[in-house]
Amino acid sequence: MSPRVLTPVPLTKESFAPFGTVIEVEGAQSYLINEGTTTRFHKMAVADTDEDGGQSIISVFRGTARAEPVEIKMMERHPISSQAFYPLSNHDWLVVVADAVSTPGPEHLHAFLATGIQGVQYARNVWHHPLLPLVSEQDFLIVDRAGSGDNLEELFFPETVIATIDR
Repeated sequence: MSPRVLTPVPLTKESFAPFGTVIEVEGAQSYLINEGTTTRFHKMAVADTDEDGGQSIISVFRGTARAEPVEIKMMERHPISSQAFYPLSNHDWLVVVADAVSTPGPEHLHAFLATGIQGVQYARNVWHHPLLPLVSEQDFLIVDRAGSGDNLEELFFPETVIATIDR
């Protein structure tokens, strides 16, 4: 049996809504601050990290590209918090999520091609693939949770799913 092939679609607020929030300045509430020298794009996402006394933290993850076509072998989720990713350089990257089912299979996966000026915040308990940059090395600003509690579940597929990127 050949592997399921995922073809990413462009990341939009509407298409990603079942999985969380797209973080981008386009369409965001904005206003000038700092004596009119800075535009603030306000409240683009709200971190969901307070469960069991957790706190929001900011980190930088440095991801490296995987060989193409990208093999999707596993997914992860965070049952007690959201997790946000925003690229720190203008390079496209891949987002893979699963439908809201308890144990997703390859047939439940969705792939999105995000631009280098789009981030995502995965809602609490959304199955997603770990970071998938499409350049050799890329940094991302991360907002997620620190605190007690088991906030990571991983699921490995018996068969590999292939994500093809048409660029």
